[in-house]
Amino acid sequence: MPSVTHIPVMMREVLDALDVQQGGRYVDCTLGGAGHAEAILERSAPGGTLLGIDADPAAIERGRERLARFGDGVRLVQGNFSDVGDIAMQMEFAPVNGVLMDLGLSSFQLAEERGFSFRDDAPLDMRFGSEGLSAAEIVNEWGEAELADLIFKYGEDPASRRIARRIVASRPIGTAVELAKAVEQAVGRRANLKSHPATRTFQALRIAVNQELASLATALPQAYGLLGFGSRLAVLSYHSLEDRIVKEYIARESRDCICPPALPVCQCGHKATLRRVTKGALTPTLAEVAANPRARSARLRAAERIAVAA
Repeated sequence: MPSVTHIPVMMREVLDALDVQQGGRYVDCTLGGAGHAEAILERSAPGGTLLGIDADPAAIERGRERLARFGDGVRLVQGNFSDVGDIAMQMEFAPVNGVLMDLGLSSFQLAEERGFSFRDDAPLDMRFGSEGLSAAEIVNEWGEAELADLIFKYGEDPASRRIARRIVASRPIGTAVELAKAVEQAVGRRANLKSHPATRTFQALRIAVNQELASLATALPQAYGLLGFGSRLAVLSYHSLEDRIVKEYIARESRDCICPPALPVCQCGHKATLRRVTKGALTPTLAEVAANPRARSARLRAAERIAVAA
């Protein structure tokens, strides 16, 4: 594997959103390159502790090396962040002062030979772990209509039908480069585009392979359940589908009533248990995007757990 430099996204904003305190207890649901985890442990010293979770066993091993100097202050578990509640309870790591979810790929994952990047001639896998269907199985075995629906739903690509048609015609497709070439043949490539034409197709496949949106929807209420009063949840998302789930969850839990607007009197009895920390979504500075172009699409939202009003 080539030398890789991992640059954590929106580091200062994440630490501020979590309001990291000395001696605090924190959960990093998606450890990745462990850059955010390291910064949280540094700011929470002395006495800070962190539980790191990642489905990728390689990420856990890298985390052990990077965070070794924090000794017993670190606990790392291989698992899906959709099980964060169960994992934290098994580790007797609750309540906590903050929970972080960074939903992006780390630089290490892009460099590994699992087909995440369309620039590398790597096997088309895209699984974070070793379970479930690989991207190659979906690309080579699903019908044209199913592929088109997947690319449109999870990639939001208006050219999904043309792309699916070309993919089927190009089978068998074994590597990321072969898939990227098929997509480019389907839609062409204009010099003024900021991203490769296959970006949305790769996003759609990665989401489907790892069930990312379902995992996020499951993880959010579990993460909330770990928070003590005054503790915070922070989520970094990288495309509109993820951001919409986070935005709607925080908005719903920040309202006293979630009844349909047509009802004249509240019947749900719902009470607000979160307070928005960020006004809308925070985005990276122009300087950060210039230094780390992969941060360009990042959106950070955060909320604080509050006591239920009487």
